[in-house]
Amino acid sequence: MSTNELVYTPVDDIPKIRDELRAGFASGKLKSIEYRKYQLKQLAYLIKDNLERFQDAMNKDMSRPVLESRFLDVLPTLNETLVQLNNVDEWAKPTKPPFSLNFTPMRPVIRKEPKGTVLIISPFNYPVFLTLGPLAGAIAAGNTTLLKPSESTPATSALMTELVHKYLDNELVRVANGGVAETTKILELQWDHILYTGSGRVAKIVSAAAAKHLTPVTLELGGKSPVIIDPGCDLKTAAKRILWGKVANAGQTCVAPDYVLVPKDFQETFVNALKEVYEEFYPDAEKRAGVPGAYTRLVTPQATERVAGMLENTKGTVVFGGDINRSDKFIAPTVVKDVKHDDSLMSDEIFGPVLPIVPVENIDEAIKFINERDHPLALYVFSQDDKVKTKVFNNTQSGAAVANEVVIHPGADGLPFGGIGPSGQGMHTGKYSFDLFTHLRSSLDSPSWIDYIIKFRFPPYNASKTDATMRLLKSLPARPKGPPAVAGAAGASKWWGKWFILALAVAVAGGLTSSRLKTGIARTA
Repeated sequence: MSTNELVYTPVDDIPKIRDELRAGFASGKLKSIEYRKYQLKQLAYLIKDNLERFQDAMNKDMSRPVLESRFLDVLPTLNETLVQLNNVDEWAKPTKPPFSLNFTPMRPVIRKEPKGTVLIISPFNYPVFLTLGPLAGAIAAGNTTLLKPSESTPATSALMTELVHKYLDNELVRVANGGVAETTKILELQWDHILYTGSGRVAKIVSAAAAKHLTPVTLELGGKSPVIIDPGCDLKTAAKRILWGKVANAGQTCVAPDYVLVPKDFQETFVNALKEVYEEFYPDAEKRAGVPGAYTRLVTPQATERVAGMLENTKGTVVFGGDINRSDKFIAPTVVKDVKHDDSLMSDEIFGPVLPIVPVENIDEAIKFINERDHPLALYVFSQDDKVKTKVFNNTQSGAAVANEVVIHPGADGLPFGGIGPSGQGMHTGKYSFDLFTHLRSSLDSPSWIDYIIKFRFPPYNASKTDATMRLLKSLPARPKGPPAVAGAAGASKWWGKWFILALAVAVAGGLTSSRLKTGIARTA
């Protein structure tokens, strides 16, 4: 199969594929940690051997520059696979709960077991990272997996189908391709876990289908991720990182900066900084006009029309950009200032290279603006003042809270990637992916002699046995005398208290030293 054609999976074959994956799970191959590692190594070489083919496929699908495909998609997937490979031995070990006098004799343990046969439905915008990255976690945890990549990136999805079939055990991993009809059939079936990445609208359909089978679901969605600008920020760095985060992949990133909140008396300063960066990014006027290779195109004509409509209906002022070529699925990197809360650009997640600048009175109004809307997948603040960063993070909710950076945090080692509320539920990457696809199975092995200690549990019940149950009660803390002081006052009291104690200690130590010194002098004399 070439990367030029995507063959949809026959709808009637989909239940058979699911059943074959279930049989693969029942075979017990993935009970072996060594076999999981073998599959992870195969996955790593699937990516490494075909780096250029993936880059070419994504360029064919979205005209995506090689650097973006490599930096934001393919290499993070390879690194994610290696994280799973290098840690699966440790992560898969049973663990013991904290010591308990009552239950330790029963040898409690937490077994790390796979959930079974899982489904991963991935989006178009990062087709490798959001398909093969979660697959690495599913394999490490011991699951068989059906991948449903996006039909909107046919070259990349066709390539993944070819390579999965070639490199991986097809009893354990399969790919199903298609559109609405095929996805609907997939969702009619029972799965042991579903990971869906995409829009909130489709997430509701996925969740409703999963509910019929009581299937657990993890949702990675999006939303309008805001940026708060503190006038005291490193302006050049802020402008460069924010504009890059908006134009990378043509803004088709779930954690892209969606809009900027800036104090109104600092708006022009910030906008001018963005202009300077724009001219540095695209010094060639032809590239600004959409020469292929400068930056990514919108994925479909429908996506282009949606973003173009939002831009054409704005009441804000276009600072730079604004060019639209529907036939080429091209929208120029665009900044729009003086955008109001009810503007067309604020109606929905933009998912395109258009950045609205929303002027506000101050940081407090920016926080209020964010809190009046759905919790975003990411929240960004650019500031050199720790008090400002703490204030923003402590008074908002979001999937991630990031200072002085954008977009790259899903690839940060050891950090979970996930949303909250409308921006998603659950988390993955690294150990969080392993945990996502793992069932923590509680286990006890209780010896016979335990019945000498808790023999009161057996009938016939009587008053003596009922009284004996109280021996299992753990001791309570002292009864509180009243509610604690409010956080601010308590914090101040604790702070002053520490300094008072320190001052007292210094004074006492000084007094003792002085006394001893005088005594020593007297004795010497």
